[in-house]
Amino acid sequence: MNSTETHPFHPHQNHTGADADAVAMAELLELDAEVLRAYLSELTGWLGELSDREPGRIVDLGSGTGTGTFALARRFTQARITALDLSPQMLHRLSKKASALGLSDRIRGVRTDLNEGWPQLETSDLVWAAASLHHMADPDRVLAGAFGNLRPGGLLAVTEMDFFPRFLPDDIGVGRPGMEARVHATLNPGPPVDWTEHLARAGFVREARRPFVIDLPAPLPAAAARYAQVCLRKLHAHLDGRLPADDLAALDAVLDGDGPHSVLRRDDLTVRTTRTTWAARRP
Repeated sequence: MNSTETHPFHPHQNHTGADADAVAMAELLELDAEVLRAYLSELTGWLGELSDREPGRIVDLGSGTGTGTFALARRFTQARITALDLSPQMLHRLSKKASALGLSDRIRGVRTDLNEGWPQLETSDLVWAAASLHHMADPDRVLAGAFGNLRPGGLLAVTEMDFFPRFLPDDIGVGRPGMEARVHATLNPGPPVDWTEHLARAGFVREARRPFVIDLPAPLPAAAARYAQVCLRKLHAHLDGRLPADDLAALDAVLDGDGPHSVLRRDDLTVRTTRTTWAARRP
């Protein structure tokens, strides 16, 4: 994220917080990338179909620890990718992972506050902005910068999530059916921004708008249980005084790592969410 504005319920937020928060956020981003790897592969494959040629230079806006960066590197194996983020901690993690994967020659991180303007970059074929634009103080200015960075015919991909994923069955076995639904109803800020008009104002021609419905059935790998725990803990932090005590107690029960109803012990977890991508081209 490249902004001083934060959203309390989004994985790509608060990169400038305390060290403990940064560590927790980094874990959440990395789990998101691991658990939703198939979705990311589908998304990057779709962008490859829309591109007029194989992207050689890609920019990732608000890269975090590299969820999009590494998905793009896997898909476009000859591309050089510049990851822009405000947080040096996130970029350090991204750099370490790139080195471990042997991708340091193709991936570089650049610390940037896009609210202050774009850095000097080579012209790109693809700009990727996943869950980052809505954090910007002036998204239209950032989009104008993306337009200027892209070559004619280049593609911009803007992705937003509807909200945190849902993980639990309706009846979690602690006497509070529907608890997770009530958590989401309490905290969900509403539908994500529709970027269609913003893209037009920046000069882009919209190619497509595609929702990706993610519905991963049980049983899931162990990483999904940790992903659920981290996401639900983040939601729990904003619920004091906003949810009935019985629901909070039920949520505590599923977050208790040693308890019988803990998400870490369940074999009935799923991952259900929707993410929408706007693909637009510079004429």
